[in-house]
Amino acid sequence: MNTRTAVVLAAGKGTRLQPLTQSRPKPMLPAANRPILEHVLDALVDAGIERLVLVVGYRRERVQSYVGPTYRDTPVEYVIQDKQLGSGHALLQAESEVTEPMLVVNGDRLIEPAAIEAVGTAFADSDRSAAMAVIERDEASRYGVVSLDGDEVAELVEKPDTHGHGLINAGIYAFEESIFDEISATTRQSGELALTDTIQRLVGRRDVTGVPIDGLWVDATYPWDLLSVAQEVLSRGQTSEPETKPGVWVDDDVSIHEDATLQSPVVVGPDCEIAAGAVVGPNVALSRNVTIGPNATVERSVLDEDSRVGHGSTVIDSVLGQDTHLGAGTVIPGGPGDVRVGNQVHEEQHLGAVLADRVKVAGGVSFETGALVGAKATIRTGAHVRGQIPIGAEVVR
Repeated sequence: MNTRTAVVLAAGKGTRLQPLTQSRPKPMLPAANRPILEHVLDALVDAGIERLVLVVGYRRERVQSYVGPTYRDTPVEYVIQDKQLGSGHALLQAESEVTEPMLVVNGDRLIEPAAIEAVGTAFADSDRSAAMAVIERDEASRYGVVSLDGDEVAELVEKPDTHGHGLINAGIYAFEESIFDEISATTRQSGELALTDTIQRLVGRRDVTGVPIDGLWVDATYPWDLLSVAQEVLSRGQTSEPETKPGVWVDDDVSIHEDATLQSPVVVGPDCEIAAGAVVGPNVALSRNVTIGPNATVERSVLDEDSRVGHGSTVIDSVLGQDTHLGAGTVIPGGPGDVRVGNQVHEEQHLGAVLADRVKVAGGVSFETGALVGAKATIRTGAHVRGQIPIGAEVVR
């Protein structure tokens, strides 16, 4: 693979992932116990990328402070998309920093180094000005559906009418630097400049190579998808912690009582504490400095940094944001249940609850399946939580 520079699009808000994105961008949400973006950057570095350009925007300080000026000894430069006006507009912000062929990836989808290498190699071997990865997936209508003619992209339909299994746009691209001129020449739709609209122009000129890939490719669109993302990461053992026994990854710097139980697959990050009688797993990811109290039960859940689960609590099918605390005897049962995201109700989703960053829950609180709790909300003793709780709200009995 000859391409040395990668542009990572990490400026989006991820509206459909609220309330988790009320205080941080989608790429910084957890994939198991590390941010999605960290997995993406690992894949790029492992594929041989020598220079990273990150397009940041919404809550950009969260990305910049986490990643810093280098990532695994690879230099990182930042460009800013002040207004989220589409993926093409985001890439266009990198024009001043990129003067050679480049790889372009989304910062909010888990991918493998092999997929990146395949796109880069196909691009180098072709005389076309662009290459894009395609992958077979169910529910293809959620993504742009692609048809191939040999190794050429014959058609790209961004919002197809068809449903079921199909070949989709995987969001891994290689472009000549002329892509910036092509984006500038693309007509805006509803004020936004979509990268796929520019690619459509290239497809019409028979100028895009399609690269079939397989393996890891995971996208989180809605809050409950983070549970599937974690399960996928754990099933592949893609953690940075050492494996202490099959399917159990535990950092060296933890405190786990001898009477606690870890059920695989489970990952426990640094500085975590698990008390006596607690049962953690299966399919649980604990990020840094998480505390699980005595006799608590946590199953099929993702707990982000600095979260706390009190004595005797039950947490199933749930996502807890950073610095979110559950008092003793809190009960979050598992799904299925109906989840309202914005004005749309998604029926029978397997979700206990999502609690955004810095939520404080007192003791004896119970939740209905599908509850979404906004950042900095306070839930008082004995309350029953259902539906959507706004940011900063207070819930009493």
